[in-house]
Amino acid sequence: MLPPDKLASPLTVLESAGELIADGQLGEAFAVSLGRVFFGFLIGGVIGVLLGLAAGLSRWGETLLDPPVQMLRTLPHLGLIPLFILWFGIGEEPKLALVAAGVAFPLYLNLHAGIRQTDPGLVEAARVLGYSSFERIVHVVLPSAVPQSLVGLRIALGTAWLSLIVGEQINADAGLGFLINNAREFLRTDVVVVGLVVYALLGLTTDALVRLLERRVLRWQAR
Repeated sequence: MLPPDKLASPLTVLESAGELIADGQLGEAFAVSLGRVFFGFLIGGVIGVLLGLAAGLSRWGETLLDPPVQMLRTLPHLGLIPLFILWFGIGEEPKLALVAAGVAFPLYLNLHAGIRQTDPGLVEAARVLGYSSFERIVHVVLPSAVPQSLVGLRIALGTAWLSLIVGEQINADAGLGFLINNAREFLRTDVVVVGLVVYALLGLTTDALVRLLERRVLRWQAR
């Protein structure tokens, strides 16, 4: 129904996927993109968790940290690309920074909210039972924040892949984004679709892994 320069047929897409797998191009691009998401997620995750703990567990931390974080959160993080290029150049650093920025805010918001929504009755019961402040945090507050934090983790992973798609448009010479850009130059819609399908499968896989983790960690919740 559509000309090949607009959208390749499913059969052509499957054939192109087989060719890309056979010659190693898809595997190499997959490994590069996965590495970028991993390191970007690691950086953003550490920042988001540390900020969430500081703001969630301390009134002073919330007063000092939450307003500037909320201000930065309202900025579309993809709009920071020009600034990241000025700061870090056009190498790997802006791509990792973009993924990290997309990851940090969902983790921060959900961890902070999870801590603040802890049932005061549970905290008071732990205090009456003789738990120290540190023990109340470890045994009551943080476990109560786990469900909300896992929601943040799922959102963060989805945002990480979205950020990577955009980040790999920045002077990339490897990765799925480079594969898609190169195919666009030659009107290879079949290869473009292959790259997009791989992105989608990666997103679904990581989300499924978090949901599996959620089922194991939250076995105590009533279903």
